[in-house]
Amino acid sequence: MPDTQATSSPSIDAMQDVFARQKAAFEHERHRSLSERKADLEKIEKLVKERGDEFADAIDADFGRRSKSETALAELGFTIATAKHSRQHLPKWMSSKRVSVPMTLAPGNAYVRREPKGVVGIVSPWNYSMQLAFAPLVAALAAGCRVMIKPSEFTPRTSALIKSTLAELFSEDHVAVIEGGPEEASAFTALPFDHLFYTGSTQVGRIVAKAAAENLTPVTLELGGKSPAVIAPDFDPAEAAKTLAWGKFLNAGQTCVAPDYALVPRGAEKPFVDAMMAETAQMWPDVATNEDYTAIISERHHARLSAMVEEVREAGAEVHQLAFDKAKAGNTRIFPPTVVVDPPLDSKLMREEIFGPVLPVLSHDGLEDAARFINERDRPLALYIWSKSKQTARTFLSKTISGGAAVNLPLLHLSVEDLPFGGVGASGYGAYHGEAGFLTFTHERGVFEAPVWHPSRLVRPPYGKVFEFFKKLQSG
Repeated sequence: MPDTQATSSPSIDAMQDVFARQKAAFEHERHRSLSERKADLEKIEKLVKERGDEFADAIDADFGRRSKSETALAELGFTIATAKHSRQHLPKWMSSKRVSVPMTLAPGNAYVRREPKGVVGIVSPWNYSMQLAFAPLVAALAAGCRVMIKPSEFTPRTSALIKSTLAELFSEDHVAVIEGGPEEASAFTALPFDHLFYTGSTQVGRIVAKAAAENLTPVTLELGGKSPAVIAPDFDPAEAAKTLAWGKFLNAGQTCVAPDYALVPRGAEKPFVDAMMAETAQMWPDVATNEDYTAIISERHHARLSAMVEEVREAGAEVHQLAFDKAKAGNTRIFPPTVVVDPPLDSKLMREEIFGPVLPVLSHDGLEDAARFINERDRPLALYIWSKSKQTARTFLSKTISGGAAVNLPLLHLSVEDLPFGGVGASGYGAYHGEAGFLTFTHERGVFEAPVWHPSRLVRPPYGKVFEFFKKLQSG
């Protein structure tokens, strides 16, 4: 990361000025009241309800084609729900928490004060460009923080709309949006925030963590990884395909918790693949012109996916793709739903997060074998298992580790507001959503209040009989 103090870029100078003004504003007003915080959240909720169509249009233009239905579901509806949930639960979240005082420290009171951390930075990605900027913003505002957001340069129209609409609602010393490319992002993550929240790739996440470490800034990293979808021997693979196909190909697979590969019982590969292709064709007939099927965000990302598939095709893997007429598409970034059977494990398709509409299918010889395969690799952000038995699913979860998990359905665990959402290991650290998000941007300050005269005065040199009595109390 460059030394942002040494640069003379006007945009970076302006960024540092905004940061300084937010720090000063926080020092002036450290504790926003419950009513003020609830009003902040109401502003976000009202903004999305009233101007959701503008955001859908901007996102559609940035992608070249983005399903308006998927935007309504995964961005607009999600943001409204998280703002409403936070507003309703904020009184409880903000309240101090009493804790017990041991007999050796009595009399006295002990409690935890929940205080805003200060000025926080949010780096949001392009794949859900509005939701992944606004959801952590809601959590930070609920916590009473000042917020700076750096949205992705891959979605310039949405980023500009986020900036202009938030500027209408909040002063820049309260909420500010910083546009720009890699240089601005680098300078942004080098600022001495009180907390830095990053959503994106594992590769860039490492860089962000290093930049934050220079300032000892606490970081939440929401990364990705290869989230497995496991079909248990007791579950019909064709039935699993009905929900797995939607979860995989939503937003053309450009979802951090999308199933990245499927592990199916050996011998069930063909019925599973056939069902996947049939379900996909039913949901998105004629993907070339279907407005409900989303494009890939950029030519570079499209070329990367094409190269991944061609690599395994040349290696002899079986590749199934939905029928696709390029000439009809009107968009060179449409990539048809693709299923690949038995790709080489050393291929990019199996070493890198795919982040596109390509599903590798591998075989397993029982759930013990599937768990071993998963555990030999980096910890995934999500893990999905399909089983008719709750006990079977829970036993499998106990043998694996992932950021989150769901049984018999993909993706929807992240819509449960009271479930913490986050990664583990290479898929990130820290969590948000609901109270977990509030606590991410909150400092829990432990306080002990003693009366004017406290018995601890008796436990001091020269140590004698009273000290020995307290020693016995401590040891039980």
